[in-house]
Amino acid sequence: MEIFEPFVRTWADITSGRHVPLAFRFVLQPCVAAFFAWRAGLADARAGRPYYFWALVSDPAHRRRLLREGWRQIGKVFLVALLADAIYQAIELHWFYPFQALMIAMLLAVLPYLVFRSIVNRILHGRWHGR
Repeated sequence: MEIFEPFVRTWADITSGRHVPLAFRFVLQPCVAAFFAWRAGLADARAGRPYYFWALVSDPAHRRRLLREGWRQIGKVFLVALLADAIYQAIELHWFYPFQALMIAMLLAVLPYLVFRSIVNRILHGRWHGR
C-alpha cells in the first residue's frame, strides 16, 4: 500500500482543516484558471474551434500545438499553485512533498482550466455558429 501513500496523505491533508490559514488558494487559483479558460473558450467559440479537451484527446495531429497553447494560458497559474502549496507545506507540515504539490496544482489550476474552457466554448459556440 506504499504506492497509495501520497494520495492518502494529500486527501487527509485537504480534508483535515489544517489548511485554513492558506485556504484562499482553494478559491483563488480555480478562479484565476477559470478567468484564463473563459478568455480561451471565448476565442475558441468565435473561431469555431472544437472543444479544447475533446480536441486534445481526439486529435493527435494537433495535440502538441494545443498543449503548448494551453500551457501558455495556464502555466503561470500552475506555477503559483505549486509555490502556494510549497509555502503551505513548509508552514504546516515542516516538510516538502513534491508529488502532493503537483497533485494540488493539477487539481486547483489545470483541471478547472480544462473544464471551464470547454464549457465556455460549448455555451458560446451556438451563439456565433447558429447551433
